[in-house]
Amino acid sequence: MSSPEWLGQLAALGTAVCWAFSALAFAAAGRRMGVLPLNLIRLVMALGFLIVATWGLRGLPLPVDASPRAWGWLSVSGLIGFVFGDLCLFRAYVLIGPRIASLMMSLAPLLTALIGWLVLGETLSGRDVLGMVLTVAGIGWAVLEGRPAAEEEPEPRRSSRAGLALGFCGALGQAGGLVLSKLGMGSYDVVAATQVRVIAGIAGYILLIAAVRGWPRMAVALRDRRGLGFAAVGAFFGPFLGVSLSLFAVRHTVSGVAASIMALQPVLVIPLVVLLHRERVGIGGVAGALVAAAGVALLFL
Repeated sequence: MSSPEWLGQLAALGTAVCWAFSALAFAAAGRRMGVLPLNLIRLVMALGFLIVATWGLRGLPLPVDASPRAWGWLSVSGLIGFVFGDLCLFRAYVLIGPRIASLMMSLAPLLTALIGWLVLGETLSGRDVLGMVLTVAGIGWAVLEGRPAAEEEPEPRRSSRAGLALGFCGALGQAGGLVLSKLGMGSYDVVAATQVRVIAGIAGYILLIAAVRGWPRMAVALRDRRGLGFAAVGAFFGPFLGVSLSLFAVRHTVSGVAASIMALQPVLVIPLVVLLHRERVGIGGVAGALVAAAGVALLFL
């Protein structure tokens, strides 16, 4: 394996770690301020982090040197990933519960590999395919068995067709956003590319909130200091650091492989909730995590 490819896979693992922390922070913030206000607030905060980073690293606070092609594809990527994908996922959390929604998100690596093949002509080796299958299977096992039965969602919600469809759309949004990011980014700076995606996401949410007349809810959310604190932590580890690492990952390795490693996020959440919330994890959760880790190890070979 070449050094850039190995670095890309390491960045994908770093993405999964960042997204595990951001998931817990956003869950806490979302319970306090609601999903729609949270999505706009987290992206505005992430843009602030990105401005500081790009100013320090590139001497440019905004991506004014991006080509029209980069602006076009990265903006579409931001709308698909941050707006369409995330809204579908967060709505799926409500309809079918976080575990089943996370299980649907484990389809993202397979969808990413398919879209990457169709759009970018990317191919996978036999070892890559085996590693992806092990990783996705382990994630599914861990997500389904990671919490005690008492925490299951009621059957009507878990079997909701609308929720399953939204979960699939969430995975599709993440997959499409990754591949289009790689298509539009080219050799452009990954942090500045993330900035373009975030700006597009902010514009999308402003239009959406205006359409549903959600500004009063935004005003309430902005007065919740504790909620804003959780949102800031999530914004740092999610749209700022995590997404920047994800773009570095897809630049240097095959999109499907990178997405498989990033999909470890729900598995990495398990030890965090054990440590922070004292939740109990079943044997299946541990076994699934080990299978997923074996799949990732195979991808790194």
